[in-house]
Amino acid sequence: MAISDAIAPSAVARAVGIETIFRVLRAGVVLLPQRIAVVGQGSTLATYSTDKKTVFSALEVGQTYGFGSPLHLAVEQLLPPTGDGVGTIPVTIYPTVDGTSAAFGDIVPSGVAQNSDKVYYVKINEKISEAILIPEGTTPDGALDLFISGINANVRMPTLAADGTTKINLTAKAKGLYGNDLYVEIIGEEDGLTFTINQPSGGAGNPDVQPALDQFGNIWETLVLNCMNIEDTDTLEKYALFGEGRWNPIQPKPCVVFTGATATSVSLAVAISDARKTDRINAQLVAPASKELPLVVAARQLARLAVVANENPPTDYAGQRITGIIPGADEQQWTFAERDFAVKAGSSTVEMIDNVLEMSDTVTFYHPTGDVNPAYRYVVSVIKVMNVTFNLRLIFESDDWKGKVLIPDGQPTRNPNARRPSTAKAAVAKMIDGLALEAIIVNPAAAKESIQVDINPSNPNRLDLSFTYQISGNTNQISITAYWGFNFGDQLAA
Repeated sequence: MAISDAIAPSAVARAVGIETIFRVLRAGVVLLPQRIAVVGQGSTLATYSTDKKTVFSALEVGQTYGFGSPLHLAVEQLLPPTGDGVGTIPVTIYPTVDGTSAAFGDIVPSGVAQNSDKVYYVKINEKISEAILIPEGTTPDGALDLFISGINANVRMPTLAADGTTKINLTAKAKGLYGNDLYVEIIGEEDGLTFTINQPSGGAGNPDVQPALDQFGNIWETLVLNCMNIEDTDTLEKYALFGEGRWNPIQPKPCVVFTGATATSVSLAVAISDARKTDRINAQLVAPASKELPLVVAARQLARLAVVANENPPTDYAGQRITGIIPGADEQQWTFAERDFAVKAGSSTVEMIDNVLEMSDTVTFYHPTGDVNPAYRYVVSVIKVMNVTFNLRLIFESDDWKGKVLIPDGQPTRNPNARRPSTAKAAVAKMIDGLALEAIIVNPAAAKESIQVDINPSNPNRLDLSFTYQISGNTNQISITAYWGFNFGDQLAA
């Protein structure tokens, strides 16, 4: 075999042939690039295509799908203008159609403003209106227009305000059950003019997410944000069936789907997850008693998780600060016993440190009865397995293996396209060493020892290969026992 085949071996005419071929010279493995898919609705008032679209800013999402819509509110947390988001990790919108009915609430003013002018704000799930100046002597009729203008002046508000004759009507900007989680407050000291708030309700008919999921195709979307509510078990089931299909051995491209939850009671928070014991696709990200929309809670935590998974996949997410999410009161946060109960029932947890929420345990719903250490419990474990799968595909779907000649070990050859079982074994062994250096797997010697590879006895065009590997653990618990006692000084001899 010639050192170079830039000129065909059969050619004899004088020539200088130079062939340029790119070779991957990296050592070790390649970390799986994370991607985020956001499945949700645009504004009822917006006209948009339901074709998937990669986006680069929350502004772009607002302009395309409507400001204050579920999609816009979610991407604000993933791609905030401050840059404190997922950075260059791709974010792709998979839009759904609108739901059936929008949640509706109202603010009813009464009385007459006394004394001096007052400034009020309307806060809806931590989004705050523009300042509303109420002059002395303002009647309820006069307050309507002032409040409507102040609310609608902030396009990021999740509701649209309108004149209801004797009240300020508030309508969710998209239809569906998510709107029932809207929470309205008025900031300002009542002084003669008072307000009665009827919280939004009546949102119904979540859209079907299946057409959005059907657009994933061959793109490996690793992390999925579900903008629907956690109680929508029909939607969770569609994600579960879809996600199981992504573990298909022929073209494995698994994902984890995240949904937000803000229930105060831990027993209520795990009602859905505990009923889905074998669901390794869905996960809920929580913020107990927070007034934020659940989809916003999930999006902000996903922004933290995605960066860690992308840059250092074997690292867990505990301690990631969820800045920008306003937590519930300190006494409403879960105790250790409640967090332990939640994890065992398939729910992620958070802790509040110095009035800021931090991610604690990030888990899927997966917790089969009687399984003490469920394989797919921790999201970080799934990410580690994804990285192993990704590197196996890089090896055996590369041009180094496509259509090559398969011959037995020990057979001499001069054909550069020949591949033997030992060639595959060496490639996997090299990958194992690389994964161990990244701390994704442990005990690489045992993993390499377990490699079995041979040409299939019934099919000469098939190479069978298997091996067993162990993924690394994480410092989720550190148990310390410190013994102490008194110093009595030196004892005098009798």
